[in-house]
Amino acid sequence: MKRILGLDIGGANLKAAHTAGTARIVPFPLWKKPSELSAALGRLVDGIAAYDALALTMTGELCDCYANRWEGVRAIAHSVAEVAHETPVLVWASPGEFISLADARHEPWRVASMNWLALALFVGRFAPAGPALLLDIGSTTTDLVPLSNGKPQPKGWTDYERLAAGELLYMGVRRTPVCAFPSNRPLAAEFFATTLDAYLLLDQLPENENDVATADGRPATKHWAHVRLARMLGGDGQIVLKEETLQLARWIHEQQHERLRQGLRQALENNFADQPRPVPALLAGSGVFLARQCLAELDLAPVALERLWSPEASEAGCAYAVAMLAAEL
Repeated sequence: MKRILGLDIGGANLKAAHTAGTARIVPFPLWKKPSELSAALGRLVDGIAAYDALALTMTGELCDCYANRWEGVRAIAHSVAEVAHETPVLVWASPGEFISLADARHEPWRVASMNWLALALFVGRFAPAGPALLLDIGSTTTDLVPLSNGKPQPKGWTDYERLAAGELLYMGVRRTPVCAFPSNRPLAAEFFATTLDAYLLLDQLPENENDVATADGRPATKHWAHVRLARMLGGDGQIVLKEETLQLARWIHEQQHERLRQGLRQALENNFADQPRPVPALLAGSGVFLARQCLAELDLAPVALERLWSPEASEAGCAYAVAMLAAEL
Protein backbone atom coordinates (compact mmCIF):
# COMPACT_ATOMS: atom_id res chain seq x y z
CA MET A 1 0.00 0.00 0.00
CA LYS A 2 1.16 3.54 -0.72
CA ARG A 3 2.28 5.54 2.31
CA ILE A 4 -0.10 8.50 2.53
CA LEU A 5 -0.51 11.15 5.20
CA GLY A 6 -4.02 12.57 5.36
CA LEU A 7 -4.56 16.16 6.53
CA ASP A 8 -7.88 17.56 7.73
CA ILE A 9 -7.50 21.29 8.32
CA GLY A 10 -10.30 22.70 10.45
CA GLY A 11 -10.90 26.06 12.01
CA ALA A 12 -9.96 24.92 15.51
CA ASN A 13 -8.01 21.68 15.06
CA LEU A 14 -5.40 20.26 12.71
CA LYS A 15 -5.61 16.51 12.14
CA ALA A 16 -3.11 14.19 10.50
CA ALA A 17 -3.58 10.46 9.96
CA HIS A 18 -1.21 7.98 8.33
CA THR A 19 -2.22 4.91 6.37
CA ALA A 20 -0.29 2.94 9.00
CA GLY A 21 -3.07 3.85 11.46
CA THR A 22 -1.34 6.52 13.55
CA ALA A 23 -2.96 9.91 13.96
CA ARG A 24 -2.38 13.29 15.58
CA ILE A 25 -4.81 16.04 16.55
CA VAL A 26 -3.55 19.43 17.72
CA PRO A 27 -5.61 22.51 18.61
CA PHE A 28 -4.94 25.48 16.35
CA PRO A 29 -7.21 28.56 16.26
CA LEU A 30 -6.95 29.24 12.54
CA TRP A 31 -9.37 32.15 12.72
CA LYS A 32 -6.95 33.93 15.07
CA LYS A 33 -3.64 32.96 13.45
CA PRO A 34 -4.07 32.39 9.70
CA SER A 35 -0.54 33.61 8.98
CA GLU A 36 0.87 30.88 11.27
CA LEU A 37 -0.83 27.93 9.54
CA SER A 38 2.25 26.84 7.58
CA ALA A 39 4.37 26.75 10.73
CA ALA A 40 1.66 24.85 12.63
CA LEU A 41 1.39 22.28 9.83
CA GLY A 42 5.16 21.89 9.84
CA ARG A 43 5.06 21.04 13.54
CA LEU A 44 2.14 18.67 12.97
CA VAL A 45 3.95 16.52 10.41
CA ASP A 46 7.39 16.73 12.01
CA GLY A 47 8.57 13.31 13.14
CA ILE A 48 5.57 11.45 11.77
CA ALA A 49 6.07 8.21 9.83
CA ALA A 50 7.48 8.59 6.31
CA TYR A 51 4.94 9.21 3.55
CA ASP A 52 5.01 9.41 -0.24
CA ALA A 53 2.16 11.90 -0.69
CA LEU A 54 -0.23 14.14 1.20
CA ALA A 55 -4.02 13.86 0.93
CA LEU A 56 -5.78 17.07 1.92
CA THR A 57 -9.30 17.92 3.02
CA MET A 58 -10.54 20.96 4.94
CA THR A 59 -13.27 22.89 6.70
CA GLY A 60 -11.10 25.77 7.92
CA GLU A 61 -11.94 27.86 4.87
CA LEU A 62 -15.14 28.84 6.71
CA CYS A 63 -13.16 30.88 9.27
CA ASP A 64 -14.10 34.54 9.35
CA CYS A 65 -10.47 35.58 9.01
CA TYR A 66 -11.09 35.03 5.29
CA ALA A 67 -13.33 37.33 3.26
CA ASN A 68 -15.08 34.31 1.77
CA ARG A 69 -14.67 30.54 1.55
CA TRP A 70 -12.88 30.68 -1.79
CA GLU A 71 -10.19 32.91 -0.31
CA GLY A 72 -9.91 30.43 2.57
CA VAL A 73 -9.43 27.43 0.27
CA ARG A 74 -6.66 29.20 -1.62
CA ALA A 75 -4.91 30.32 1.57
CA ILE A 76 -4.99 26.81 3.06
CA ALA A 77 -3.78 25.31 -0.22
CA HIS A 78 -0.88 27.78 -0.22
CA SER A 79 0.12 26.81 3.34
CA VAL A 80 0.01 23.10 2.53
CA ALA A 81 2.17 23.69 -0.55
CA GLU A 82 4.77 25.42 1.63
CA VAL A 83 4.93 22.40 3.94
CA ALA A 84 4.82 19.79 1.18
CA HIS A 85 7.77 21.15 -0.80
CA GLU A 86 8.28 18.48 -3.50
CA THR A 87 5.88 15.94 -1.99
CA PRO A 88 2.79 15.38 -4.16
CA VAL A 89 -0.47 16.74 -2.74
CA LEU A 90 -3.88 15.27 -3.58
CA VAL A 91 -6.89 17.41 -2.66
CA TRP A 92 -10.25 15.81 -1.92
CA ALA A 93 -13.11 17.30 -3.95
CA SER A 94 -16.73 16.72 -4.89
CA PRO A 95 -18.32 14.60 -6.22
CA GLY A 96 -15.77 12.20 -4.68
CA GLU A 97 -12.32 12.39 -6.28
CA PHE A 98 -8.87 13.85 -5.84
CA ILE A 99 -7.62 16.88 -7.74
CA SER A 100 -4.33 18.78 -7.77
CA LEU A 101 -3.51 21.81 -5.64
CA ALA A 102 -3.59 23.94 -8.78
CA ASP A 103 -7.07 22.71 -9.66
CA ALA A 104 -8.21 23.26 -6.07
CA ARG A 105 -7.17 26.90 -6.30
CA HIS A 106 -9.18 27.31 -9.51
CA GLU A 107 -12.21 25.29 -8.35
CA PRO A 108 -12.39 26.05 -4.62
CA TRP A 109 -16.14 25.31 -4.42
CA ARG A 110 -15.35 21.64 -5.09
CA VAL A 111 -12.97 21.49 -2.13
CA ALA A 112 -14.68 23.53 0.60
CA SER A 113 -15.95 21.43 3.53
CA MET A 114 -16.01 18.10 1.71
CA ASN A 115 -14.28 16.08 4.42
CA TRP A 116 -17.57 14.43 5.48
CA LEU A 117 -17.90 12.93 1.98
CA ALA A 118 -14.49 11.26 2.19
CA LEU A 119 -15.36 9.67 5.52
CA ALA A 120 -18.80 8.56 4.27
CA LEU A 121 -17.37 6.97 1.13
CA PHE A 122 -14.66 5.16 3.04
CA VAL A 123 -16.79 3.82 5.89
CA GLY A 124 -19.50 2.67 3.49
CA ARG A 125 -17.48 -0.51 2.94
CA PHE A 126 -18.31 -1.53 6.50
CA ALA A 127 -22.03 -1.49 5.62
CA PRO A 128 -21.97 -2.70 2.00
CA ALA A 129 -25.57 -3.94 1.84
CA GLY A 130 -28.74 -2.11 2.79
CA PRO A 131 -29.17 1.15 4.71
CA ALA A 132 -26.75 2.67 7.21
CA LEU A 133 -26.02 6.01 8.85
CA LEU A 134 -22.66 7.65 9.44
CA LEU A 135 -22.66 9.54 12.75
CA ASP A 136 -19.51 11.59 13.29
CA ILE A 137 -19.56 13.77 16.41
CA GLY A 138 -16.56 16.06 16.65
CA SER A 139 -15.47 18.97 18.79
CA THR A 140 -17.58 21.51 16.88
CA THR A 141 -20.06 19.79 14.57
CA THR A 142 -21.96 16.57 14.03
CA ASP A 143 -22.40 14.85 10.65
CA LEU A 144 -25.33 12.54 9.93
CA VAL A 145 -24.86 11.02 6.48
CA PRO A 146 -27.31 8.42 5.14
CA LEU A 147 -25.80 5.48 3.24
CA SER A 148 -27.36 2.92 0.93
CA ASN A 149 -25.44 -0.20 -0.11
CA GLY A 150 -22.23 1.44 1.02
CA LYS A 151 -22.75 4.70 -0.92
CA PRO A 152 -23.54 8.14 0.56
CA GLN A 153 -27.04 9.40 -0.21
CA PRO A 154 -26.99 12.97 1.13
CA LYS A 155 -29.81 15.42 0.57
CA GLY A 156 -27.34 18.29 0.86
CA TRP A 157 -23.78 18.78 -0.36
CA THR A 158 -22.71 22.21 0.87
CA ASP A 159 -22.81 23.26 4.52
CA TYR A 160 -25.74 25.52 3.64
CA GLU A 161 -27.70 22.62 2.18
CA ARG A 162 -26.65 20.11 4.82
CA LEU A 163 -27.69 22.37 7.70
CA ALA A 164 -31.10 22.83 6.10
CA ALA A 165 -31.44 19.06 5.55
CA GLY A 166 -30.50 18.21 9.14
CA GLU A 167 -27.39 16.34 7.98
CA LEU A 168 -25.04 18.83 9.65
CA LEU A 169 -25.66 19.84 13.26
CA TYR A 170 -23.61 22.71 14.59
CA MET A 171 -22.84 21.16 17.95
CA GLY A 172 -19.92 19.17 19.27
CA VAL A 173 -18.54 17.86 22.54
CA ARG A 174 -15.79 20.43 23.08
CA ARG A 175 -16.34 23.82 21.44
CA THR A 176 -20.09 24.48 21.48
CA PRO A 177 -20.73 27.54 23.70
CA VAL A 178 -23.04 26.85 26.63
CA CYS A 179 -24.92 30.06 25.77
CA ALA A 180 -25.90 28.47 22.43
CA PHE A 181 -28.46 26.25 24.16
CA PRO A 182 -31.96 27.71 24.58
CA SER A 183 -32.75 27.93 28.25
CA ASN A 184 -35.46 29.03 30.65
CA ARG A 185 -32.89 29.11 33.42
CA PRO A 186 -30.89 32.27 34.13
CA LEU A 187 -27.58 31.91 32.30
CA ALA A 188 -25.07 34.49 31.10
CA ALA A 189 -25.25 35.16 27.37
CA GLU A 190 -21.47 35.17 27.11
CA PHE A 191 -18.75 32.88 25.79
CA PHE A 192 -17.72 31.86 29.29
CA ALA A 193 -17.84 28.06 28.94
CA THR A 194 -18.27 25.29 26.39
CA THR A 195 -19.48 21.71 26.26
CA LEU A 196 -15.93 20.59 27.04
CA ASP A 197 -16.38 21.92 30.56
CA ALA A 198 -19.55 19.91 31.08
CA TYR A 199 -17.93 16.68 29.94
CA LEU A 200 -14.83 17.29 32.05
CA LEU A 201 -16.99 17.51 35.18
CA LEU A 202 -19.01 14.48 34.09
CA ASP A 203 -15.83 12.40 33.50
CA GLN A 204 -16.73 11.86 29.84
CA LEU A 205 -13.60 13.61 28.55
CA PRO A 206 -10.14 13.41 30.17
CA GLU A 207 -8.40 16.31 31.84
CA ASN A 208 -5.38 17.76 30.01
CA GLU A 209 -3.22 20.42 31.67
CA ASN A 210 -1.61 21.20 28.32
CA ASP A 211 -4.91 21.81 26.50
CA VAL A 212 -5.75 25.50 26.69
CA ALA A 213 -8.20 25.53 23.77
CA THR A 214 -10.92 26.56 26.20
CA ALA A 215 -13.25 29.53 26.56
CA ASP A 216 -10.84 31.41 28.83
CA GLY A 217 -7.54 29.97 27.64
CA ARG A 218 -6.95 28.18 30.94
CA PRO A 219 -6.31 24.41 31.13
CA ALA A 220 -8.88 21.74 30.36
CA THR A 221 -9.14 20.51 33.96
CA LYS A 222 -12.05 19.98 36.32
CA HIS A 223 -10.94 22.91 38.46
CA TRP A 224 -11.03 25.41 35.62
CA ALA A 225 -14.14 23.81 34.13
CA HIS A 226 -15.90 24.56 37.42
CA VAL A 227 -14.68 28.16 37.25
CA ARG A 228 -15.87 28.61 33.66
CA LEU A 229 -19.29 27.11 34.33
CA ALA A 230 -19.63 29.21 37.49
CA ARG A 231 -19.38 32.31 35.32
CA MET A 232 -22.34 31.08 33.30
CA LEU A 233 -24.33 31.24 36.56
CA GLY A 234 -23.24 34.81 37.18
CA GLY A 235 -20.70 33.90 39.83
CA ASP A 236 -17.15 32.64 40.04
CA GLY A 237 -15.30 29.58 41.20
CA GLN A 238 -15.30 30.69 44.82
CA ILE A 239 -18.91 31.68 45.43
CA VAL A 240 -20.60 29.02 43.27
CA LEU A 241 -20.70 25.53 44.75
CA LYS A 242 -19.28 22.64 42.75
CA GLU A 243 -22.60 20.83 43.04
CA GLU A 244 -24.21 23.77 41.20
CA THR A 245 -21.80 23.58 38.27
CA LEU A 246 -22.14 19.79 38.21
CA GLN A 247 -25.90 20.26 37.96
CA LEU A 248 -25.34 22.71 35.08
CA ALA A 249 -23.07 20.15 33.39
CA ARG A 250 -25.82 17.55 33.59
CA TRP A 251 -28.27 20.02 32.06
CA ILE A 252 -25.85 20.74 29.18
CA HIS A 253 -25.52 17.03 28.54
CA GLU A 254 -29.32 16.68 28.51
CA GLN A 255 -29.60 19.52 25.99
CA GLN A 256 -27.08 17.93 23.63
CA HIS A 257 -28.58 14.51 24.13
CA GLU A 258 -32.04 15.78 23.16
CA ARG A 259 -30.73 17.75 20.17
CA LEU A 260 -28.88 14.71 18.85
CA ARG A 261 -31.85 12.46 19.49
CA GLN A 262 -34.05 14.83 17.44
CA GLY A 263 -31.48 14.82 14.63
CA LEU A 264 -31.31 11.04 14.59
CA ARG A 265 -35.09 10.71 14.56
CA GLN A 266 -35.26 13.09 11.62
CA ALA A 267 -32.58 11.11 9.80
CA LEU A 268 -34.50 7.88 10.36
CA GLU A 269 -37.79 9.39 9.18
CA ASN A 270 -36.28 11.14 6.13
CA ASN A 271 -34.14 8.26 4.89
CA PHE A 272 -35.10 4.93 6.44
CA ALA A 273 -38.86 5.04 7.05
CA ASP A 274 -39.47 1.86 5.03
CA GLN A 275 -36.20 0.09 5.86
CA PRO A 276 -35.81 -2.86 8.24
CA ARG A 277 -34.59 -2.00 11.72
CA PRO A 278 -32.24 -1.65 13.40
CA VAL A 279 -30.24 0.48 10.95
CA PRO A 280 -26.44 0.21 11.40
CA ALA A 281 -24.89 3.44 12.71
CA LEU A 282 -21.18 3.89 11.96
CA LEU A 283 -19.69 5.95 14.81
CA ALA A 284 -16.66 8.21 14.58
CA GLY A 285 -15.24 11.30 16.27
CA SER A 286 -14.47 12.40 19.80
CA GLY A 287 -18.14 12.32 20.79
CA VAL A 288 -18.76 8.58 20.41
CA PHE A 289 -19.77 8.42 24.08
CA LEU A 290 -22.67 10.80 23.38
CA ALA A 291 -23.69 8.84 20.29
CA ARG A 292 -23.89 5.56 22.21
CA GLN A 293 -26.23 7.06 24.79
CA CYS A 294 -28.67 8.21 22.08
CA LEU A 295 -28.54 5.07 19.96
CA ALA A 296 -29.66 2.98 22.90
CA GLU A 297 -33.07 4.67 22.64
CA LEU A 298 -33.52 4.43 18.86
CA ASP A 299 -33.64 1.78 16.14
CA LEU A 300 -29.94 2.14 15.38
CA ALA A 301 -27.24 -0.49 15.90
CA PRO A 302 -23.81 0.99 16.73
CA VAL A 303 -20.71 0.04 14.74
CA ALA A 304 -17.73 1.69 16.44
CA LEU A 305 -15.02 2.57 13.92
CA GLU A 306 -12.50 2.85 16.76
CA ARG A 307 -12.67 -0.93 17.05
CA LEU A 308 -12.09 -1.39 13.33
CA TRP A 309 -9.32 1.23 13.20
CA SER A 310 -7.40 2.74 16.11
CA PRO A 311 -9.15 5.15 18.53
CA GLU A 312 -6.87 7.93 17.25
CA ALA A 313 -7.74 7.22 13.62
CA SER A 314 -11.43 7.18 14.47
CA GLU A 315 -11.21 10.58 16.13
CA ALA A 316 -9.32 11.94 13.11
CA GLY A 317 -11.68 10.01 10.84
CA CYS A 318 -11.78 12.37 7.87
CA ALA A 319 -7.98 12.64 7.74
CA TYR A 320 -7.69 8.86 7.91
CA ALA A 321 -10.35 8.42 5.23
CA VAL A 322 -8.62 10.68 2.69
CA ALA A 323 -5.30 8.95 3.38
CA MET A 324 -6.79 5.50 2.77
CA LEU A 325 -8.75 6.60 -0.30
CA ALA A 326 -5.63 8.20 -1.80
CA ALA A 327 -3.63 5.02 -1.14
CA GLU A 328 -6.08 3.09 -3.33
CA LEU A 329 -5.44 5.24 -6.41
